[in-house]
Amino acid sequence: MWRDHLTEIIVFTALFLLVSAMGFVAARWRAPRDMAHLDEWGLGGRNFGGWITWFLVGGDLYTAYTFVAVPALVFGAGAMGFFAVPYTIVIYPLVFLVLCRLWSVSHRHGFVTPADFVRRRFDSPVLALLVAITGIVATMPYIALQLVGIEAVLKTMGVTGESALARHLPIVIAFAILAAYTYQSGLRAPALIAFVKDTLIYIVILVAVLWLPYKLGGWGSIFASAEAKFAASPNPGDGILLNANNQLQYVTLAFGSALALFLYPHSITGVLASRNRDVIKRNMSALPAYSLLLGLIALLGYMAIAAGVKPLPGATAGSTDGNTIVPVLFDQQFPDWFAGVAYAAIGIGALVPAAIMSIAAANLFTRNIYKEYLKRDATAAQEANVSKITSLVVKVGAVACIVFLDPQFSIDLQLIGGVIILQTLPAVALGLYTRWFHRGALVAGWVAGMSMGMWMLYQIGNPVTGRKHFAGSAFPLSEFGFDTTKTIYVGIVAVLVNLVVAALATLALRAAKVADGVDGTTSDDYFADEGDPRVTPGPTRGADAAPEPVA
Repeated sequence: MWRDHLTEIIVFTALFLLVSAMGFVAARWRAPRDMAHLDEWGLGGRNFGGWITWFLVGGDLYTAYTFVAVPALVFGAGAMGFFAVPYTIVIYPLVFLVLCRLWSVSHRHGFVTPADFVRRRFDSPVLALLVAITGIVATMPYIALQLVGIEAVLKTMGVTGESALARHLPIVIAFAILAAYTYQSGLRAPALIAFVKDTLIYIVILVAVLWLPYKLGGWGSIFASAEAKFAASPNPGDGILLNANNQLQYVTLAFGSALALFLYPHSITGVLASRNRDVIKRNMSALPAYSLLLGLIALLGYMAIAAGVKPLPGATAGSTDGNTIVPVLFDQQFPDWFAGVAYAAIGIGALVPAAIMSIAAANLFTRNIYKEYLKRDATAAQEANVSKITSLVVKVGAVACIVFLDPQFSIDLQLIGGVIILQTLPAVALGLYTRWFHRGALVAGWVAGMSMGMWMLYQIGNPVTGRKHFAGSAFPLSEFGFDTTKTIYVGIVAVLVNLVVAALATLALRAAKVADGVDGTTSDDYFADEGDPRVTPGPTRGADAAPEPVA
């Protein structure tokens, strides 16, 4: 009953309205000369310094879904849920130099999306279109999952009713507000709100990891409760330690997720908004600090076990909503006012990444579909306007995913999204270092990898939920004829197939002397920096000229 949570609702609403007001004010923060430009609306003027980029990228990567789903996975499966911790550490050294090269070539040529770079690097509109579509498709369910985090909080506070309309109306209102200030302020809105979001999350988690063990009898008692639960589980993969049944899945999922993380368009958007290469280097060196926080967040799953938390009922009869584990834990263990602060941290934690994701998807559509195929002579103002409208459509689509699909299916879609976005790795990540791959071979590799990934995902069922296909990303090796119960992350297998096909097709096409287009970049482009005359000036960098158009 919502009346039992009145204090929580008031605190949550007050903080939510505060950050919403900040979102609208953000249009005047670091005010640009001309907001009707993708450099300004979609990339914040490409002029964010170290602190802003730190909060922006951190707020983008560590989402509300992370806040509720990682502890829920630890609560349900144990050690397997900690895969999110190593992958967010492994990735930063891997992309330390890669992202600097992407920043330089993008600022040199005025690229707004990774597909812009692929178009110029490989002289292939088809390959660029595939990269753009891949990015949009992989991002959509990710946006929808931010709603899952908000929904878990609202359900715990009792403000969602039984009917479909009553259950989803608060989410629709929240995303309508998000859509309004994102439309007006662009990337500046999530950049400004990220300061509040991360501050709240740090406060909540630090208080939780200090207070909850004290209330629950100490860490020894917490781990003992978790061990007792998993010892009674019929699933051989459950436990507070990894075992022979889940080690391969853990390693491949962590590594595959690491490779996928900075291929997502929204991750790249935050990087391209940086002022210079040094900002990127400092942030890639310091962002692992967020992973310390993520490890503490994951431990909330074990604390929920020790506290005897029971998840709230799910959308369908007889089901439970695992995403309510953390909100219910806070509701039971903290005073109402602090629970309200925690709920606000989760809710605001959904707004920042959802805004960046919708902007990134809109930029892909605008630059690589609208401008490339519908209106080649589009002005900078027209591009910005189309991107604004597309960002609204993307948010509506995300809400529709939650309203019309089972939330659990949306979670499965996000896992599938990681498999999908990995297929852009050869063209985007490897393309920053080598032009060896033939453009036609990259297309063939994309088709092969995507086909392999979809086939494997189709074979994965879930007997618990009754879904026969697309029910996760853990592929049983027995399907390949191996006599084992082990599973492997689909994304790793699919991208390996992609790379092998791309390499073999490159050799064949070069032997056949098939034309490979003209590389529109030079080696010097990958080292350009702020103040370098090779960097194309934008509307806030001292010139009125638009970025160099993508051919």
